[in-house]
Amino acid sequence: MVLKFESAGDRLDRPRWEEVEIVLLDMDGTLLDLSFDNYFWQELVPLRYANRYGISLRRAQEMLAPRFEACRGRLEWYCLEHWSRELALDIIELKQEARERVRFLPGAETFLQFLRARGLRTALVTNAHQASLAVKAAQTGLLRYFDDVISSHMFGFPKEDAGFWTALRERLQFEPSRALFVDDSPAVLRAAQRFGIGQIFAVSHPDSEQEARPLVEFPSVRRVAELIGGWTTGE
Repeated sequence: MVLKFESAGDRLDRPRWEEVEIVLLDMDGTLLDLSFDNYFWQELVPLRYANRYGISLRRAQEMLAPRFEACRGRLEWYCLEHWSRELALDIIELKQEARERVRFLPGAETFLQFLRARGLRTALVTNAHQASLAVKAAQTGLLRYFDDVISSHMFGFPKEDAGFWTALRERLQFEPSRALFVDDSPAVLRAAQRFGIGQIFAVSHPDSEQEARPLVEFPSVRRVAELIGGWTTGE
């Protein structure tokens, strides 16, 4: 069996794999089902907050929503230690408690196996706090598929910030124009585009328990396994 590329003219909606030297992949909502994080922050944390302060779940959700929104896109939003202090809850322990809900999105492991089989350098590039990453890695074993693992907390900038991308290039020593990046966050994808990442794809169905989200700014796929379509097989 011999693998060959389709020409760029054949599949403009799929990666030009012959131009890719490194694959940069988001974790939550790209490889792992975002249903875990939505459940965790929208249901479990408000429930424990309600229990701690003797208020209703609905009231807890109403109180927490603006606090969460105020931090969105900043490094604090992704920091478990920050929220442990802010809410007086052991957020890391709650992650451990709910870990069985962590799972791959359909087709994600197939895609990661494809990258391994092709010998493409692959880096996990996530905003997840290291403690959250550790819980999810232990539950799924996803780190075995990666050459490099980067949390934005290592740099002090979230992926939405240009500083993250400068630090990432220095750390991994790659040419942005030869990189393929996949994420489910429009804000992060825009930051990658501004930095000059060569090929960018959005995941439009990050939470398997919700409807897919239309994304028009970037080429998009429902599942990362659809990106394999840029390869064909022949005898």
